[in-house]
Amino acid sequence: MFDILNQDTLYFWSAPFFILIILIEMYFSYKAKAKNYEFKDTATNVYFALANFSLDLLMKTFSFLVMGLCFKYRFITWENPTVYWLLAFIGQDFLYYIHHYVDHHSRFFWAVHVTHHNSEFYNISTGFRSPVFQPLFRYMFFLPLAFVGIEPLHIMFAYAMNQNYGTLCHTNFIKSKLGLWGYIFVTPSHHRVHHASNTKYLDKNMGMVLIIWDRMFGTFKAEEKETEYEKIKYGLTSEIEDKGPINIVLHEWKEIFKDFFVRKKKLPLSTRLKYVFMPPGWSHDGSTKTSKELQKDL
Repeated sequence: MFDILNQDTLYFWSAPFFILIILIEMYFSYKAKAKNYEFKDTATNVYFALANFSLDLLMKTFSFLVMGLCFKYRFITWENPTVYWLLAFIGQDFLYYIHHYVDHHSRFFWAVHVTHHNSEFYNISTGFRSPVFQPLFRYMFFLPLAFVGIEPLHIMFAYAMNQNYGTLCHTNFIKSKLGLWGYIFVTPSHHRVHHASNTKYLDKNMGMVLIIWDRMFGTFKAEEKETEYEKIKYGLTSEIEDKGPINIVLHEWKEIFKDFFVRKKKLPLSTRLKYVFMPPGWSHDGSTKTSKELQKDL
């Protein structure tokens, strides 16, 4: 009955919609003389989306094999389709929140995820600026859903649906906080905060569809009114000079390599490993700071 509900079918039918939406946003950006788009940046976003999709295809057999094995040993079989699909979508969104939190709080995972954040532009095409290597491990965060009886195909369908919603939140054109909707669901206002590199906004609003996880676990931050002296700034806290696609993907890995093998080579192995797996900005001597440490100084 639900065979057509799969990730690939959804991407196939949603692609023309997103192309149209991006073109419309480009048009209104041009009319408003708003610098929301830049050709090279948008082309880079498309390139990374295709690279991510290609690796996703290569990983599909293995990832579905692992999820299928977990599903085989599921704890429960659902009879009620309404409960089943609610669990699929809400459970997937919660597990994505955990995944996203880890991406921002472990430098190892941040080195993959940073690709999505190192653009200095913010528009719907930014939603397609996918972390290229994420398909190598993303499915592992969703294994609990397979154990509680959600089919792997439906796990990834729920993931794709939630990602489509999140992609639409990558826009500067919807300024409203959307009232009651914004108390429960992620809005463009929430996600602008997430992409901002202003210190007060760092590592906030991790949710993709539901903002309730952020409200529950202390990662929520409302967008504040911009002032002449503090406008929202996109990109990283330290701008990367080489904006070629290879460096955009690998620059944080290069820094990790330098820290582990060159800059900190005289430190104990346990300390050097912390430069790989602790939050970005962590240092043993306080020479650099994590986002939480920077926010405490405000």
